[in-house]
Amino acid sequence: MVHKALKKYYNIFIFLFLSFSLTSNVSSKDVPGSFADLAERLMPSVVNIATTTTIKTQNNPFPFQFPPGSPFEDMFKDFGTPQERKTSALGSGFIIDEKGIVVTNNHVIQGAEDIYVKVGEKDYQAKVLGADPGMDLAVLQIEGDEKFVPVKFGDSSKARIGDWVIAIGNPFGLGGTVTSGIISARNRSIGLSRYEDYIQTDASINQGNSGGPLFNMDGDVIGINTAILGQSGSIGIGFSIPSNSAKKVISQLIEFGETKRGWLGVRIQTVTDEIAEVEKLDKPRGALVASVAEDSPSAKAGINPGDIILEFDGKLINEMNELPKIVAETDVGKKVKVKIWRNKREITKDIVLGRLETSSDFKSQRKVVEKPKETLIEGLKVTVRLLEQKDIEERELPKDTSGVVITKIEQDSPINYLQVNDIIVEAQKKKINTIGDLENIVKMTLRSSEKTLLIAIYNNQNQRRYIGVKLD
Repeated sequence: MVHKALKKYYNIFIFLFLSFSLTSNVSSKDVPGSFADLAERLMPSVVNIATTTTIKTQNNPFPFQFPPGSPFEDMFKDFGTPQERKTSALGSGFIIDEKGIVVTNNHVIQGAEDIYVKVGEKDYQAKVLGADPGMDLAVLQIEGDEKFVPVKFGDSSKARIGDWVIAIGNPFGLGGTVTSGIISARNRSIGLSRYEDYIQTDASINQGNSGGPLFNMDGDVIGINTAILGQSGSIGIGFSIPSNSAKKVISQLIEFGETKRGWLGVRIQTVTDEIAEVEKLDKPRGALVASVAEDSPSAKAGINPGDIILEFDGKLINEMNELPKIVAETDVGKKVKVKIWRNKREITKDIVLGRLETSSDFKSQRKVVEKPKETLIEGLKVTVRLLEQKDIEERELPKDTSGVVITKIEQDSPINYLQVNDIIVEAQKKKINTIGDLENIVKMTLRSSEKTLLIAIYNNQNQRRYIGVKLD
């Protein structure tokens, strides 16, 4: 009996030992022993980019400086000798074609008069094939007959949080600089550009590394390094444009010299819990259409304010911010099916996409105008006045707009996050023509069991939005 028991424990020990050894071996394969071979193969494709810009200044003829803001500073600003000086900037880039096509950031070459690309020990002049400030990308063509060593793009959608990556830059033209780290996060938005879906990495990225590539362990480019967090250099938080987002833009810049993004012609907002409840949607999802641009693809297809876009061209829209990126990456002129939620049921619309760059959405925001008046809506704890024709003209609202202008908001108002001069145009999907219309709908909602009010407003930027409100 003792012998059998010992044999049993011995077998369990061997099993646990082998399992631990196998796990250790599998895990050890994920940690590179060295990046040297990979870096040596990739560094010839990473280039230094130097730019020059001429700045004109006036030479001060006086042996002293006027204090900043002094009236004499303006009075004598035209005196002196005009002088020109050259400024230079450095960045990085990488070769994607043996003919010498280079990808970098737009901010690296923006405003440059001359661009030079250093490949290895040799300098070449380069020209801009196209640039896109919206995604901070630029494509250059090296002016030379040699064949260059390119790298290829990988599939950034397969990159996972925790994967090893290396960032290579060539900020000073002294040769490649290699840093390593892991992917820290995905789908980051930091407010730098119109389209953001950054890969965050803890691989050190410094200012001169802008435009350089972020590689996976197969040596494929999965990101273009574009930003760092911290004014004086990297503090272990860097951001890269995903290759899947960049590839289409780069192809368009090479072919057309400009971008051609899809355009729906709607302003959208997040579907909140309250809005989902009022609309009888199973959960907060999709993108709520706040307004529709006149003569836009959406207007022509019959999309209305208040519709919730659930699916675009076969792709589910779970979060509001997913829609602009998907639309922008869709071909201009393509006919797509859009599933929307309207009147508590799902319907499908066919939309032919327009081009963003030629649309009204590409123009500047409209001006803001202030104007007050008086009637207290007790249920909302706001004071409003009737919208006037003058407001419509000054704020350039649609001609048939009607509603009430908020002139005062109590601190304990359920909509205290709104602003004076916001305009309430709808309540419970009913158009507001008079102050009494709003008062009656608020009173009816307070008597209901749910006590949830859906209002539509124009905010101070003249953007139409829907808001779900819980009334006490």
